[in-house]
Amino acid sequence: MIPTVIADNTHESVISAGAKEAIKACDIFYVENLRTARRYISSLKLGLTIEDLQLEILDKKTSFEDCIDLLQPLMEGKTGGVISESGCPGVADPGSRLVHMAHQFGIRVVPYVGPSSILMALMASGFNGQSFTFHGYLPIDKKARQQAIRALEKESLEKNRTQIFMDTPYRNEPLLRDLIKVGRKDTFLCVAKDITGDSEEIVTKPLAKWKPGDIKLHKTPAIFLLYSQ
Repeated sequence: MIPTVIADNTHESVISAGAKEAIKACDIFYVENLRTARRYISSLKLGLTIEDLQLEILDKKTSFEDCIDLLQPLMEGKTGGVISESGCPGVADPGSRLVHMAHQFGIRVVPYVGPSSILMALMASGFNGQSFTFHGYLPIDKKARQQAIRALEKESLEKNRTQIFMDTPYRNEPLLRDLIKVGRKDTFLCVAKDITGDSEEIVTKPLAKWKPGDIKLHKTPAIFLLYSQ
C-alpha cells in the first residue's frame, strides 16, 4: 500500500524512503489513473524506466470478481503495489476492495506511511480525535445537503463525535455557505484546504464567527470537520 502526494512537488517531505524502496521492488502496480500514476512514479526519480512498468486499473468500477484476476500475478509470487490518486491507498479509495480480496487469498499486505488529508485535518482541527467519522461526500442537492449537515451536527452533539466530510473543489464554497446558514452558532467548524501544499490553510472557529469569504476555497481540495459540544 503505497501513498502518493496530496499536493504537487511535496514528495521529498511527505513520501518515506520505505515507500520509495517498495515502489522499486514492485513487479506490478494497481492504480486509478495510468497517466497520473506514471507521472508520480517518474517524479520520484528512482531510476525506473516508466515505459517498462506494468500498471493495471483499479478504480471504483473494479468489482470483487475483477480483483481475483488482478491478484493472479501476486498468487504466483510477484509483488504488487496499490497507489491512490491522492494520499493513502485504501482510505476513501477503491484500493480497499483489492486489499480485502488479497487477505482472502492469504496475500501479505504491507502499508507504508504517507500523507492522509483526512487524518492530517483531524490532527490540526483541535476536535475529538478518539471518536470521529469520515462521511465522504455530502449530497449534491442543496436541500438534502442541508438536511445532512443538521444530522451530522446532531450526531456530533449527542455522541461527542467529530464529523469529517468533503466535496469536489468547485462545490466547496456552496458547502461552506450552507454550513454557516444551517449549523448552530456554537458548533465549531474546521476547514483544512490544500494540506501540505503551498496554499495550505487550516482554520477552526465557531460557526457564529465564520463568513463565506474567510477562506478562499474555489477549485482547491479541502476537508471539512464539524464538532458540537
